[in-house]
Amino acid sequence: MSEFHKGGGGGLGLYPLNCNQTPYRFETMTEEERRCLDERKYWCFLLSSIITFCLSMLLVVTYRILSHLFCSRPKDRDRFDDANDTATVDDDKHSIDNKFHESCQSAVANVDEKLTLSVVASSQQQQSTTNESHVGWMTEAKDWAGELISGQSTTGRILVVLVFVLSIASLIIYFYDASNPHFQVETCIPLSQSPSQQIDLAFNIFFLIYFFIRFIAATDKVWFLLEVYSFVDYFTIPPSFVAIYLERNWLGLRFLRALRLMTLPDILQYLNIMKTSNAIRLAQLVSIFISVSLTAAGFIHLLENSGDPFQNFENPQRITYWECVYFLLVTMSTVGYGDIYCKTTLARLFMVFFILGGLAMFASYVPEIADLIGARQKYGGQYKGEHGKKHIVVCGFITFESVSHFLQDFLHEDREDVDVEVIFLHRVPPDLELEGLFKRHFTKVEFFQGTVMDSVDLTRVKIDEADACLVLANKYSPDPDAEDAANIMRVISIKNYSADIRVIVQLMQYHNKAYLLNIPSWDWRRGDDVICLAELKLGFIAQSCLAPGFSTMMANLFAMRSFKTSPNMPGWLNEYLRGAGMEMYTEKFSPSFYGMTFPDAAE
Repeated sequence: MSEFHKGGGGGLGLYPLNCNQTPYRFETMTEEERRCLDERKYWCFLLSSIITFCLSMLLVVTYRILSHLFCSRPKDRDRFDDANDTATVDDDKHSIDNKFHESCQSAVANVDEKLTLSVVASSQQQQSTTNESHVGWMTEAKDWAGELISGQSTTGRILVVLVFVLSIASLIIYFYDASNPHFQVETCIPLSQSPSQQIDLAFNIFFLIYFFIRFIAATDKVWFLLEVYSFVDYFTIPPSFVAIYLERNWLGLRFLRALRLMTLPDILQYLNIMKTSNAIRLAQLVSIFISVSLTAAGFIHLLENSGDPFQNFENPQRITYWECVYFLLVTMSTVGYGDIYCKTTLARLFMVFFILGGLAMFASYVPEIADLIGARQKYGGQYKGEHGKKHIVVCGFITFESVSHFLQDFLHEDREDVDVEVIFLHRVPPDLELEGLFKRHFTKVEFFQGTVMDSVDLTRVKIDEADACLVLANKYSPDPDAEDAANIMRVISIKNYSADIRVIVQLMQYHNKAYLLNIPSWDWRRGDDVICLAELKLGFIAQSCLAPGFSTMMANLFAMRSFKTSPNMPGWLNEYLRGAGMEMYTEKFSPSFYGMTFPDAAE
């Protein structure tokens, strides 16, 4: 024979002690609470929600039917009159054509033209009158409500965030009430003696106002009444007002507020916290999974603690809400330890139907969530430079050859200590050869996968804090104009993001330099510069015609080389390597050198 103890459920307030009994300590039910539960009023709370939904749907459908009947009749009558008038005109025209000679046809044509113009004018006037009648206070109210809940304006974003925060607060109040040691599914506590009920009532008044704003802004009222969040309001707002009239409280379906968690990705997008597609999709999957799990656990908690109504509520199971969450997750993962299970018939029926969809959701969402978490880009993230340390951004044509030539010159040992980090930004991840080059210079070089055409990627590399941005060109491009157009678009994107950043761009064709002057923030005085490869080549060739060897000398001066002479090499080669190792720098002399000739200053 099983042992019994006093609890907080059925008609006698007794629960059997067995292996499925929760270890959580609940307070015993008082005699006054037991007398209160002799006549349960849960059906009043449910009926208020159902009546609210049915009345709302009935009013909307009735309004649609009446609008269709009374607003369409004048249009039908006008179309019928127009058809009769057209038929009369056609008959008259036919009789005139039979009676009169061909010489009268021109006069008839003039009459027809006048009739056509008058009909068109009258139809346009009727259409303008109809349009003016539709533009009224209802349209203005709809526009105002739509702008308010759209989240595009500051007020709309504040309202959407406030609704989400209050929904979570209402859900926390439900968790508190369900975890209270004096917890009962239905209690006879008046509103004045229940602080949590008072706070929840204030929240529901706000949700009621927000419901009417959404209703006004809705284009299709019927579909609005059938939305998920509308059903959340049906089963949470009316019961709070019924509780005031009955002077009792029912835990009910307040857990449906957990479905508001599905709006979290939208709110994060409104606040510009979440921008990438992978992050948005991950937030959507996680929010749906958590909200559905919490809602299903609420159903199990309600049904198990209430008992079956067709058994006079004499078979409840005292179980906490978080144990229901644990039971649900264990069941959905197909583990099923068996330490907690449903005892009521309604809870078992609910689990049968929920498992059909829950297992499918669990099997599809969890692997996708794992893939999104594991699919984080190797070269994603954000540049985290030390405060006060300089860095430059290099983009454009990023290959092993272009990067190696750039680093060979920029990080040359003759430059002594180059305390500048080089950040490469490219939409394609580096190959193994280029990745090895980055690893050899990992202390001064960092690669990020992205594009300068996206402001998010520009923020990641902190281009607004960079000393300069270099845009490299493909010297071997088969279409130089297309290559220049791509680099000019990169410059426009960079300048639109940060007008003060210094940009140095490589172009292939000289005539494309003029397009840079059309960029408003392009300023030569700030250090913005363009290197035209074709212009340099042609200029060196022209100067070499005037002074043979000029191009070779300038190329050796521009390039960074550190060739060491050797006695084993011919003398001319040592002289050439020594000259090629010469470098040209810009240095400001002190005032003591003023007025001196070059030989004197060189000594």
